[in-house]
Amino acid sequence: MNKYTNLVLPEHLHQQLKNHLFPGDGMEAAAILLCNRYEGNRLKLLAKDIITVPYDECKSRQNDFISWSGLYLESAIDAAEAASMSILLVHSHPGGLLDFSLQDDESDAMTIPSLYQGVTAIHGSAIMVPDGRLRARIYSEGIHERNVDLVSVPGDNICLWRADEKVTQNKVIAFTSGMTACFNHLTAAIIGVSGTGSIVAEQITRLGFGKILLIDDDYIEEKNLNRILNSTLADASLNKSKVDMFACAVAKIRGEDVAVPIHKSVFSREAVLIVADADVIFCCVDSYQGRMVADLISSAFLIPLLDVGVKIPTHIEPEDGRKITDVSGRIDYVKPGGTTLFDREVYTSALLHQEMLSKTQPALYQEQLAQGYITGIQDEAPSVITLNMRAASACVSEFIARCFPFREDPNAYFARTRFSLAGADEDYYKEDSFVKRSNAHLAEACREPLLGFPELRATK
Repeated sequence: MNKYTNLVLPEHLHQQLKNHLFPGDGMEAAAILLCNRYEGNRLKLLAKDIITVPYDECKSRQNDFISWSGLYLESAIDAAEAASMSILLVHSHPGGLLDFSLQDDESDAMTIPSLYQGVTAIHGSAIMVPDGRLRARIYSEGIHERNVDLVSVPGDNICLWRADEKVTQNKVIAFTSGMTACFNHLTAAIIGVSGTGSIVAEQITRLGFGKILLIDDDYIEEKNLNRILNSTLADASLNKSKVDMFACAVAKIRGEDVAVPIHKSVFSREAVLIVADADVIFCCVDSYQGRMVADLISSAFLIPLLDVGVKIPTHIEPEDGRKITDVSGRIDYVKPGGTTLFDREVYTSALLHQEMLSKTQPALYQEQLAQGYITGIQDEAPSVITLNMRAASACVSEFIARCFPFREDPNAYFARTRFSLAGADEDYYKEDSFVKRSNAHLAEACREPLLGFPELRATK
């Protein structure tokens, strides 16, 4: 197996693991992670649950050694068997050694084969140091294959720990060449490559992301040229797809094999599984269905999500006719395991139903059109590039702030940002401003039917 490998833990699980592994007594402690897997262009281990080994049930706990009962291996095998989950044996290194010791090698040689006999899957081990950093390695058929290339925790801050890193992430300063070098190892998915999406994609291209996945099923038209970056009259006349147009632009800037155009609706099995390879999702669509799918991918595959939207509401004054009420934008940052776009009512069941009806009932469709960029006005070529630029810049800057914190306040204060150009105002909403519902999709990966939709089920 030579795929790039990635272990992802939601923030709450990482914190639970850290709290158990470092109780404050300076001794090693142990736990077990149960992970679902996604095997696309890379192998992703998605931490779903944790089994902690009680301190008083360990045979020996020292500052550089731990021995614990095999009963917990049996419990892990029982829990993992039905879904063929991967099992990771985790222990702490209180002294701060971010590497596996000879004792760790010997321990794995004894325990990993028994895991493989219990559940035929990829298993592994990991160590954590006091600042929360993790290093992991995986075994196939009980044989050591390789170190995990990237361990990530997409929380309020996005933590990225590469096995080959020479400079740790927390030593890199935002907006420097070091940031660019870090982004070069990441894959970004941009869902919707139109008004805001093309501007997000332009920034992601020039920020140096290693791979850029472009998802959109639409084509360039002349009416789009006033707001889609890099689009031309030639593209419109050739009826070129938005993703192919932008992939060509990326190739001129960064070379071939950086941009991957996916000319599909995101509500398709192919698109979902391609997006699942990403390290971050930028959702730049104007449909509720598109936002719902992005939201569910974020949860199922533990990918941080940034959703951006703009609106120009209007009203009618008796004497002057229709007037602009506001010129506004919204950026939501969704951490896997936190509040979702559904929790925040960016889309609701009623809005999804209304959107579905609008596609089959002409009168409702016309009403939906009137709820576009400028509410109450049907304008096929709205001149909104300045508003889109403002929102798209804030969206990408939000991601930068999550990876390389630079704000005076904690990132948890910025789950949502709303700005009003009419009111010269900007408001921020904390993560706990929203009510979190139970999330059955969290770390479920490719459990069938995919994302819970029969339409996305694998065909035989």
